[in-house]
Amino acid sequence: MSNTPLYRTLKFGVTRVNTRQAADGVAYVEAAQPLAPYAERMMDRLVLWARVTPDRTWMAQRVRNPDGSRGDWRRISYAQALHSARSLAQALLGLGLSAQRPVVILSENDLEHAQLALACLYAGIPHCPVSPAYSTVSQDHAKLRHVMDTLTPGLVFASDGCRFGKAILATAPEDAHIVLGQGALQNKASLRLADMLGTLPTAAVDHAYHATGPDTIVKFMFTSGSTRLPKAVVVTQRMWCANQQQMRQSMPVLADEPPVLVDWLPWSHTFGGNHNFGLAIYNGGTLFIDDGKPTPAGIGETIRNLREIAPTLYFNVPTGFEVIADLMKTDEVLRRNLLSRVKMFFFAAAALAQPVWDSLFESAERELGERIVMNTGLGMTEASPFSLAVNGPDVRAGDVGVPTPGLELKLVPVDGKTEVRYRGPNITPGYWRNPEATRAAFDDEGFFCSGDAVEWIDAADVHRGLKFDGRIAEDFKLSTGTFVSVGPLRARVIAAGAPYVQDVVLTGINGKEVGALIFPAAACRSLSGLGTHASAKEVLESGPVQAHFQHVLDQLAGQATGSATRIARAHLLHVPPSIDRGEITDKGSVNQRAVLKHRASLVEAMHRGVLPFTLQPQEITA
Repeated sequence: MSNTPLYRTLKFGVTRVNTRQAADGVAYVEAAQPLAPYAERMMDRLVLWARVTPDRTWMAQRVRNPDGSRGDWRRISYAQALHSARSLAQALLGLGLSAQRPVVILSENDLEHAQLALACLYAGIPHCPVSPAYSTVSQDHAKLRHVMDTLTPGLVFASDGCRFGKAILATAPEDAHIVLGQGALQNKASLRLADMLGTLPTAAVDHAYHATGPDTIVKFMFTSGSTRLPKAVVVTQRMWCANQQQMRQSMPVLADEPPVLVDWLPWSHTFGGNHNFGLAIYNGGTLFIDDGKPTPAGIGETIRNLREIAPTLYFNVPTGFEVIADLMKTDEVLRRNLLSRVKMFFFAAAALAQPVWDSLFESAERELGERIVMNTGLGMTEASPFSLAVNGPDVRAGDVGVPTPGLELKLVPVDGKTEVRYRGPNITPGYWRNPEATRAAFDDEGFFCSGDAVEWIDAADVHRGLKFDGRIAEDFKLSTGTFVSVGPLRARVIAAGAPYVQDVVLTGINGKEVGALIFPAAACRSLSGLGTHASAKEVLESGPVQAHFQHVLDQLAGQATGSATRIARAHLLHVPPSIDRGEITDKGSVNQRAVLKHRASLVEAMHRGVLPFTLQPQEITA
């Protein structure tokens, strides 16, 4: 690589910040750039684009063929989107729906889901996109039942009565209207979404639209939950619209041209459902729904789509970028098309290992002679979610950057770390029907307590912003009283083990040493040399895989500066994280606390030295 890498030109909106220091060690930080005016309602933007660019594609998805394969793209223009939103909104108005009886959507990203969401926005009826895994993967439906009990929905929608019928019958309120895309439920009446789309709009639906405003609840987004059940985050029109304007100012590329996205991120999660779904509407862009995902079963569809549709911006989680970076080394069609007009990569939800960054840079330099800027930041469901973003191309793993315009940060010393807290128009007013959790979430100045720890990238140059320093609640002490900073150590383990590590859970609370439970990546199978017939357990216990991770552990031990940064024991987990136990979210991120709770006996056995295939650094075992 060149010593002075060239980057494809990308403007950054926030270049300077204002800081104020309080007497008690607390600091306040905000962008020097003020927040510009923003829309009162998200549908105001869709109405605008339907008038100005009626024929532009708003959203597209491949048609599912009878044999299950995917065919050509079915497209919905902005004019068609507005028409269907008004028709569906009219149908919803007569069903007795409100914030007390909202719409719950159980199924995956698709055009029907999208049109129903728009109808809810138009009619002023809150909706809640729920993780499909709560219905299709979960065996006990405990989280879905919690969602239903919390929201008491008046309407439940699913794309397919066959796939979602069991979950609906087990959890939906008796008086809720059931709407299906196809199929039927046994012994229970349901409506067809296609029939509702044929409803003739009247003046009543436009009256409902104009009655909505900045304080109207637009949706409920559930947190992933850890050792407790998920909480319903209230999302208002003000929050969502302000956050989209904040994004537009932090990332001016959004205003340069209508963005084109190829995106799989689930709408039940804030990254896909608020950030990207809203980004397309607010900026008059086009969202191609990617029915794939970064899994062995789903990556083929993702690659097919990226070979055909060239995005102008590409968003993904680290696992997705890892797979794409590897494939671009040899897939010339993918590399050429994906890189042809993309102005920016953006990842969130977890740490991205440096080798993945390097691989993406190498492919871009080979194809274009320049790099594509990798953008990232920090956010959360309660912030709609965009809060901080890097403000230059020279990004290092862990950098999260500066606050977006209009958002004030409060940096508070907590247990030897610095927690970042938020106050601004994009912050939730609280959790639905949970006043205790709401009170606990805000401090006495009205700042939302994120639980995220940060530190300055360069204390001598605050305009470069902040870097992530782990979660306050995840950090723990060893029996010696030494604090273990989980976030940075976890990131080092993932980087050292790349590309064979999906995620890591650190162990050793109140013990003498730090351990690591490692969730391996699919690439371990090729490393093992075993065929597809071999079980996950056989793959992870194979000689080549054990040898690789032994080397990783030895390398980490050589870099350690003390007991709090030394991985003394590690074990490869052949049982994947469980959605029912809250160990993993539908975007693929692992919940540290839930894993530690539900695998406590395994952790104990590892630290006692009685768990087979537990690795230790050679210098410790020698």
